[in-house]
Amino acid sequence: MTKEELMRKAIELSVENVRNGGGPFGAVIARGGNIVATGVNRVTASNDPTAHAEVSAIREACRQLGTFDLSGCEIYTSCEPCPMCLGAIYWAHLDKIYYGNNKNDAARIGFDDSFIYEELALDRQQRQKQMEVLLPTEARAAFDAWEQKTDKVEY
Repeated sequence: MTKEELMRKAIELSVENVRNGGGPFGAVIARGGNIVATGVNRVTASNDPTAHAEVSAIREACRQLGTFDLSGCEIYTSCEPCPMCLGAIYWAHLDKIYYGNNKNDAARIGFDDSFIYEELALDRQQRQKQMEVLLPTEARAAFDAWEQKTDKVEY
């Protein structure tokens, strides 16, 4: 499939998802022009705030390919990824992102993520969500165990 056909599939998924009561977002993960997985926004349907189209597609692609590393794949998404999805895309090592609507288009219809970008730029003490370090010495045990582990799978 061409880039345009793959993007049209992501857009089709987003429109269909709205018809089915979901959010207006769809995503396709492809490798070599072939669809590996698709996803739609399932936040309200599954009561899962992380069930965005991109994350859903990443989860399915990883299941289909039996790996957590999606290098060699691209994502086609009906809208510019939010901060969470963008982070997931980087962690999944997708090679390229294609998107239709942009973040300003999303904000216009009530999906404004700018506050998250603004929060990340602030010092921790200035953020709306309070953060407090708690039991760092005890928490270090898992990191020490990871550092000493000789058969770890790095990601």
